[in-house]
Amino acid sequence: MRYTLLLHYPEMTPDELGPEAMAEGMREFDAYAEALDAAGVLVSAEVLQPSSATTTVTAQDGTLRVQDGPFADTKEQIGGTFVIDVDDLDAAIGWAGKAPSVSWGSVEIRPTMTRFHDGAWTAFAR
Repeated sequence: MRYTLLLHYPEMTPDELGPEAMAEGMREFDAYAEALDAAGVLVSAEVLQPSSATTTVTAQDGTLRVQDGPFADTKEQIGGTFVIDVDDLDAAIGWAGKAPSVSWGSVEIRPTMTRFHDGAWTAFAR
């Protein structure tokens, strides 16, 4: 089963974090990604740019609207994602509990419903 781990945590600039905390966070995420990879479950890992670089698009009333910044007004933002392929939700929870950011934010675990691969949409079993 494929799951995306969405890492939610308060956004801080490198200056707000300080060089030591920034370096420690990078080491922790590097070790986490290496552990997922060594276990053979890592499909993808992405660190996102700050939410200030976000563009949100909506057309709920039929008119395309483009908004700079995130749509949600919240202190926590999605900072990155890990896509993993594991046996079940319990395994995904186990890996999410090892994410470095779980101690200062939250990790949302979302199962994949479909994916586009090799030119076609493929459904995943639930």
